[in-house]
Amino acid sequence: MTDTASTTKIQRFTRSDRFEHWLQVVSFTVLAITGLIQKFSDNVISQSIINGMGGIENVRVIHRIAAVMLMFGIVYHIGALGYKFYVERARPTIVPSTGDAKAAWGAFLFNIGRREKRPQEGRYTFDEKAEYWAFVWGTLVMVITGFMLWNPIATTNLLTGQVIPAAKVAHGLEAVLAVLAVILWHFYHVHIKHFNRSMFTGKLTEKEMLAEHPLELADIKSGEASRVLDPERKKRRQRIFVPVFSVITIIGLLGIFGFVTLEQTAITTLPPEEQVPVFVPLTPTPFPTPIPTQAPPTPSSVTWNGGIGDLFIGRCGACHSGSGGLGGLDLSTYEGALAGGNNGPAVVPGDPESSLVISRQLSGNHPGQFSEEELALITEWIGDGALEE
Repeated sequence: MTDTASTTKIQRFTRSDRFEHWLQVVSFTVLAITGLIQKFSDNVISQSIINGMGGIENVRVIHRIAAVMLMFGIVYHIGALGYKFYVERARPTIVPSTGDAKAAWGAFLFNIGRREKRPQEGRYTFDEKAEYWAFVWGTLVMVITGFMLWNPIATTNLLTGQVIPAAKVAHGLEAVLAVLAVILWHFYHVHIKHFNRSMFTGKLTEKEMLAEHPLELADIKSGEASRVLDPERKKRRQRIFVPVFSVITIIGLLGIFGFVTLEQTAITTLPPEEQVPVFVPLTPTPFPTPIPTQAPPTPSSVTWNGGIGDLFIGRCGACHSGSGGLGGLDLSTYEGALAGGNNGPAVVPGDPESSLVISRQLSGNHPGQFSEEELALITEWIGDGALEE
């Protein structure tokens, strides 16, 4: 006798639902990979992936493209929800209720052996709702902090400068939390505990529905799950929904465009700031003693504290600063420049040809590329012994 419950298929997700899901899968995966290798850039695996992607600049661009995909998905999701709830009059089963708290407590008692059966649940279980709203909250945090990091000048025009490093910490920690939640929670329930094919086929068997969503199955059997809509009322709601969501879509797309194009500060490597004296005291001199003119500094007289350090910080500080500098290299201090990084000495006093900073710059297209004049100045400085004072 054939087990019809194992073969009877019940429609659970539409093509639109599955399109949304896979759009978020792709954007989330790319964001997770490109984001974590930037957060842990000193790791050997991260450095290998960064090099495989063509360098840190390419990684940043790919990360931002995936972020734009995520934002497009948000706009699409708002429209899909609006159509279901307003036009099709679908029940808001994804909204948490007091029954979810009871189901969570019942599942806890079942897991520790104090209850014989799991609590029966409807279209979305309490843990599925928790996962969905955690994704909504996490996406909100990532979009806000991502905007701050992408547009730091616009942000600090409204808020204090401390929000930028705070946003960087929140952005990174939320990313780690999201990845762990997907791997430890979502993968287990969907791929390990039971391989759920509904996001591939859109359907579940009646047996799977009875095990995971028995109350929804009962509603489907009784006919309560499907609402009969009056065609005229549905068309009337469609005529209202289409122009309203069109305006929302235009606003959303303009917002994404502004998000992306407001400024390029976080992407473009800026030239070093011009150093000018803030205060020069006047020294009284007897008349008519002429004021001596001072010749401009020559390359041989330039030292780290006399301008070379500012060049390194301006051009290289974004990637090579502090103990977590890319490749283990810190070019923000004199000691760090002489110590070098994982690939060897960046500066070899008296020997420019053996200094990695010169060889890397001569190859061209470096993210922090020096101008010809700056590179000649640094070469002379190294050749004269790379003096600090």
